[in-house]
Formats: sequence, structure tokens, C-alpha cells
Amino acid sequence: MTSQSPEYSVREQRGWYLYDWANSPFFTSVLLVFLGPYLTALAKAAADAKGFLHPFGIPVDARSLYPYLISISVAGQVIFLPVVGAIADYGHRKKELLGLTAFLGSAATGAMFFIQGTNYMLGAALLIVSNISFGASIVVYNSFLPEIAPPEQRDAVSSRGWALGYAGGGVLLALNLLLLFSADKLGISQAKAVRISLASAGVWCVVFTIPVLLALRNRAPARVPPPGQNRVAVAFRQLMHTLRDTRRYPQTLLFLIAYLIYNDAIQTVLAVAGQFGSDGLGLPISQLTTAILMAQFVGIFGAIGFGRLAVRIGAKLAIAATLAIWGAILIYIDGFVYTAAQFFLVTAGVAIVMGGSQALSRSLFAQLIPKGKEAEYFSIYEISDKGTSWLGPACYGLALQWTGSYRIAILSLIVFFAVGLAILSRVNVQKGERDVARASGSPARNPAH
Repeated sequence: MTSQSPEYSVREQRGWYLYDWANSPFFTSVLLVFLGPYLTALAKAAADAKGFLHPFGIPVDARSLYPYLISISVAGQVIFLPVVGAIADYGHRKKELLGLTAFLGSAATGAMFFIQGTNYMLGAALLIVSNISFGASIVVYNSFLPEIAPPEQRDAVSSRGWALGYAGGGVLLALNLLLLFSADKLGISQAKAVRISLASAGVWCVVFTIPVLLALRNRAPARVPPPGQNRVAVAFRQLMHTLRDTRRYPQTLLFLIAYLIYNDAIQTVLAVAGQFGSDGLGLPISQLTTAILMAQFVGIFGAIGFGRLAVRIGAKLAIAATLAIWGAILIYIDGFVYTAAQFFLVTAGVAIVMGGSQALSRSLFAQLIPKGKEAEYFSIYEISDKGTSWLGPACYGLALQWTGSYRIAILSLIVFFAVGLAILSRVNVQKGERDVARASGSPARNPAH
């Protein structure tokens, strides 16, 4: 690593990486692997003869419940995440806010141990609370990136965080797989092993978030609310101001729109992969877990590899390459994935491009936001980050409910990649960096993006 100015600490960067390690098991063990198939099974057990549930009198195909819940949780994020970002920018307790949101998400995840029988409503409530809470924590977490790394290091620092996140998610998933294989010897049912695996992600996050909070430090607040005014009320007004403020940075806004669209599809594929493998292909949970575990470690090389590619061709072109590959993967799933071996192959392909597309998107966005407004801008960004898309899951769920086909539902997401890529191609990164630099009173970054 290059020499650091006193403002940037290697220790703090390493502590920052660790939160990717801490929170990733929620997105792998919970959202990606166990909760989708398990909650779908509970919903099917509670469904009527036609396979429908009727929560609050609304007819819902039991198979579509999980993607609908992802969409509902994001509706909550649309309300709460930008406010959390504004509060973080106005306050001087940013790392305490990170701890609060992380521990709340961990508590809801730990309580998933008690989901059983036909109590899918408890699972639904815990999913919504945990997804909103972890989404809020990542808003605060991402807002530290411009504070802990100089512009020329942010691609590398962001990619290292993603790589460590893959490793953390993979380690706990391996332990959960071992538990599944040992369930009979331990005298517990497969269902109980799944419940333990769900809860373990909450415990894991608590344990590894503590050293993150010890390593990070609070800076002086970017702005101070007027005397006598409530910080939350100021935050709401700031949210409205932020949305208006984005118009001053057209390239930032254009990239954000592209990201929100293509990342919707990415997060939907990740969220429903477990359900597709379990309910669509009939794979046993142990085989499904093995495939996702493999993907975690393949993803490390993908994140690092695309990070190096970005150095050569720029982050924008590297992201565009991943989106083209994503589209090809969806076509392959629709026409060719019928066996466990084919599922393993496509999972490896997803892992390679997933880390690159997300790590580079995060670091590129960090270059296009004005100084002092990192948390509030990242709160808008986070609305469609890890496991938090809403339009994609809704589209997928409706396609599944109307056609009954997992393949058609997944293929429908290709529209998001095509539109996102088209908008991304119009982003002028250099102009965006110059606009932000002028507003911040600092020199623009020079490397190719």
C-alpha cells in the first residue's frame, strides 16, 4: 500500500474491511441460502389447496411470498435509509450509529431461530426488520470510504472489502454446511439446523462488528443543525435537499439511475437463487449450500480480478463488461440449467461478476459525490445495494405468480441489465469528477475511469 497521510490510517482501513466480513453472512447464509427456501416451505405448509396465502386478505402465491417481502423491506428502506444518511452527516457519532443499526439487524436475525411450523408471518416481520437495519448500517459503513482512503486508493480499498466479505460469508456458510451434514449425528432435525444457521449470522455480526467500532473513529460532523432544531426533522429536510442537490451533479445522478436499475436485477438474482435451486430444481439444501459456498470463494477472485481490470480500462468499462456477462448468464439459466452440475456452473459465473460489478460501482460512486455529503448520498445509493432492490423482486414475483415458471421469472430481469448498461454508457465520469471537485474546492481525480 502506498504511504498514507495522517488523515488516512491503515489500521482504520483494516477495521473498515472487517465490517464486510461481519455483515456478509446475513446476505449469504440468510438471504441467499437458507431463508428463501425455508420461508417458502413454511408458506406452502400454511397455504390453501390452491397454494395461496391470504395475509391481510390479499391472495399471494406461496412461492412469490419471499420476493414480495424483499420488495416490502425496501419500501421501508426508501423511507429510513436516506434519513439515516442525513443524520450521520449531521452528527459526530457516526460509528455509534453504525453499531446501533448493525446490532438491531443482528438481533432480528438471531430471532429467526424461532421461526417454525406455519408461522411464516414471524419470518416475514423479522426479514423486514433485519433487511432495513442492515441496509441502514451499510449506509453508514459506505460513508466512511471517502474518509479512510484517498481518491486514488478507493477502487482497491473497496475491492478488498468486498473480497473479505466473500471470505466471511464463506467461512460461516462452511460451518453451517458442516452443521447440516452432522445434524443426524447431533440428534437434531434438518429444520432445526437451518434455524441455527439463520441465527448464527446474527451472532457472527455482533462478534465481528465490535472490533470494527474500535478501529473506526468519528470525524467532526460535515454540518451542524441550527440551534434548537431537531436533528431528525433537519434530516428529513436534508433528504429533500439532497434529492434536489443531485441535479447539480448530472453525471452523478445519471450513474445513480443506472446503478439503481442494474443493481435491482443483481440483487434479485442473489435473493432468489436459493429458492430457484431448492424449489425450482429440487436440489437438497446441503447441495444448494455447497454451491453457494463455492461461489463465496470464487467471488474473492472475481472482486480482485475486476479491480485489476479497472486499473487497466477504467471502472466504468469494467462495470459494463460485468453487465454484459450478467445478461448472458440469465439467458443460460433460462435455456440450459436443469441439473445440479449446471447449477454449480452458473453459480460460479455469477460469483465471478458479482463482486466486480458491486465493488467497482461503490468505488466509482464515491468519486462522484460532493465532499461532506458522503453519508446522505450513500444512503440513496444503498436503497438498491446488497439484497435491497425492490422493483426487481416485484417483477420476478409477479412473473412467477402469473406464469408459474421460475425460468421466465428470472429471464424477465434481463431488461434491467440492458437498460442499466444503456444509461451507464452515457455517464461521463471525468466530467462528473470535475463537477464534484469544483463544488468541493479540491482538485479532480486524474486516473482513467
